[in-house]
Amino acid sequence: MLRFLLRVLLLAAGLVFAASVLAAFALLLALWSVRALWARLTGRPVAPFVMRMGSGSAFAAMMRRAPPASRTPRADTAAGVRTRLVDVSDVEPRSPAS
Repeated sequence: MLRFLLRVLLLAAGLVFAASVLAAFALLLALWSVRALWARLTGRPVAPFVMRMGSGSAFAAMMRRAPPASRTPRADTAAGVRTRLVDVSDVEPRSPAS
């Protein structure tokens, strides 16, 4: 009996969710239709609803947020502060072989 009640409850929740999605879609469709009708009445072109997403624009946005690049990366590296690696333990210094 409990399983049947749970199934009925889940079915009701699914139907409520589907009805809410359908209502939201109908509202958006009605708003879009009013907008298109108003554009036609005023003589303006009806613009389609387009959401553009491309890798080029994402790359350009990332490049705009990046710090400006140096014109002399080698000189910047040479002038920078170098840290010593002290945790290397498998190298033993030897005199050069003659």
